[in-house]
Amino acid sequence: MESKGFFYSFMVLFFLGFQGCVDGRLLADSKPDRDAAAAYARWLVSQNSWGILNTISIELEGSPFGNVVSFSDGAPGKSTGVPYFYLTTLDPTARNALKDQRTSLTISEYPLGTCGNADPESPVCAKITLTGKLVLLDANSKEAEFAQTALFTKHPEMKGWPKGHDFRIFKLVIEDIFMINWFGGPKPLTVDQYLKYQMNRFAIDK
Repeated sequence: MESKGFFYSFMVLFFLGFQGCVDGRLLADSKPDRDAAAAYARWLVSQNSWGILNTISIELEGSPFGNVVSFSDGAPGKSTGVPYFYLTTLDPTARNALKDQRTSLTISEYPLGTCGNADPESPVCAKITLTGKLVLLDANSKEAEFAQTALFTKHPEMKGWPKGHDFRIFKLVIEDIFMINWFGGPKPLTVDQYLKYQMNRFAIDK
C-alpha cells in the first residue's frame, strides 16, 4: 500500500510540474486570458525565441525584406517586452537597418505548441507584429550589456559565433502593435500599455 501511495504522489507531482509543458518544452508562464491584451502580447513575446524581422532593402530598391531572426526580450524572470537582436553586417538585415531603421517583427504563437490543431493563420493561433525602428546599441552601454546577457541566456550558441563576422546588438524601438489572438479583428493595445505591463515581480523598467 505504501508503494502505491508513493507512486500516486509521484504522479501527481509529475503532472503538476508539467502542466506548463508543451511538446516536452516547459513554458515559463501560463497562457493569459485572450481578452487581457497587454498580458497576452507580453506573454507571446517573452515565450518565443524567434520571428520574422522585416527591413527596407537597400539592395532591392526599397522592397520589404523578411528574415528569420532569433531574439530575446530579457533574461528569465526579467522580461522587458523590448526585443533585442544579435545581427551580423554580413547579413542584409543589419545592413538595411543601418541605412533605414524602419522595421517590423512578426511573431506567431504556433511555435510554442499552444495552438492545438489550429492552422497558423487562424485567429485562434495568436500572432503579433511590432513595428518601429531597429536601433544599433552602443556596445559599451549598460543596455547593451543587459541585451547581451538576455540574448546569450536564451541562445547559448551565440557565444560561439565568429567574432570576425561583425555581430552587433540591436533593439526594436516599438511604435505600433498589431495583435490578433481571436476572432473579431486586432486587439486594441497601445505601446505604453504593452511596455508598462508587469510580467511578474522580477520585471524591470527599461
